[in-house]
Amino acid sequence: MPQSDDERLVDLAARLEHEDPRFVRSLSEGCPARPREYRRTGAWCALAVGVAMLAAGIVVPDGLLIAAGLVLTGVAVQLLDPNRDERPVK
Repeated sequence: MPQSDDERLVDLAARLEHEDPRFVRSLSEGCPARPREYRRTGAWCALAVGVAMLAAGIVVPDGLLIAAGLVLTGVAVQLLDPNRDERPVK
């Protein structure tokens, strides 16, 4: 027996509440916030730290600091990619 539309909507609301409670809370208050997929503050901070580490490694000739800066910058760039969830799996 297929579910009714009301049951589907309740199920969808419960899953959304579980996945991103901040977004659901902001919608109910009437002041919507960005969903979790579009919040990239941590990625921008990681990019800034990675570039700072890379620059510091170049100024103070330290290969380990340069390598860590490159790795952290690469990770941050991957996190900033807007289409990272849409790539086909090979």
